[in-house]
Amino acid sequence: MKNLKIILVAFLLFQLSSSNAQSHDTALEYLSFVGKNQLTITKSMWSYTKAIAHSKSDKNIDRKRTALIKTIDNAISKIQKTKGFGGVEFKNQVLKHLRLNKSLLKNDYAEIIDMKAVSEQSYDFMEAYFLAQELADKKMEEAQLEFETNYDAFAAKHKIELVEVESDLSKKMTISNAVFKNYKEMYLIFFKVNINEVYLLDAIDSNDINTIQQNANALSQFATEGLEILNTVELYKNDPSLIKITKKLFNFYIDESDNKITEITDFLILNEDFNSIKTTLDKTPQKKRTQKQINSYNDKVKELNRSVKNYNALNDKLNSKRSSLINELNNTNTRFLAKHIPKD
Repeated sequence: MKNLKIILVAFLLFQLSSSNAQSHDTALEYLSFVGKNQLTITKSMWSYTKAIAHSKSDKNIDRKRTALIKTIDNAISKIQKTKGFGGVEFKNQVLKHLRLNKSLLKNDYAEIIDMKAVSEQSYDFMEAYFLAQELADKKMEEAQLEFETNYDAFAAKHKIELVEVESDLSKKMTISNAVFKNYKEMYLIFFKVNINEVYLLDAIDSNDINTIQQNANALSQFATEGLEILNTVELYKNDPSLIKITKKLFNFYIDESDNKITEITDFLILNEDFNSIKTTLDKTPQKKRTQKQINSYNDKVKELNRSVKNYNALNDKLNSKRSSLINELNNTNTRFLAKHIPKD
């Protein structure tokens, strides 16, 4: 995205007396009026973009989207009420740009919020969610470029000098887009592996031995492949933080699936055997129970009690390590964005 244009005139310090003026006597007044409204929208747009990236609350994101639509509506109303300078061509171009932005927010970005709600369910959903963001952002950027082209043309036609400001908002937004692109690329690499652990944990909760083994094998495979992919990822500004923590998680997943799952499945099988023996014993009238049945039941109780301690200790260790690494990942993501996204 090009830099927003700020009008600098050496011999004139110009300030609008009212943003609601119905007409403007000079091209400079009219261009300043349009630029002021556009700058307000751009600031709101950046606030919304950051909300999508940072906020965990869909309601908060949607509130910002609604507020931005109102900001655009206000700008449309002001420009509609104001007589265009030198004809209506530039006025209509500005209105077209604003209406396109409003349409994107009401349709494309509304759909993105809906997609976000289900994005955690699968890798395909997460990938589609990120792609929808990129496409909507690209449309918004193309619309901004067209606006600035028309803005420049109007200024040139009326011999108004425009000077680009190095620290302006649109430059910050361009940098932010590059940061988010790198962040999303890294997150997709992580998510493709992580979703397999989600499936694995669900299978463990369901005591589904076959599915546990299938998901453990898949988790080990994807984590191993993920480590290879991470070695080829280009660092953003030579910052290795995201790659380091992601590698830690992938190594944890490999150890979990290759070395710990066997202990878990052994316990679940033991527990199934115990329940089977107990069910048979419970169905047998007390007078008809054999000593062999009773001994078999008592032996399983002792074996199960010993295994429960080991099983619980293993689960506690895995849960603690997983929680620690996920917290480290979240904190690293936050620091990465805070470090590379320009401040307001």
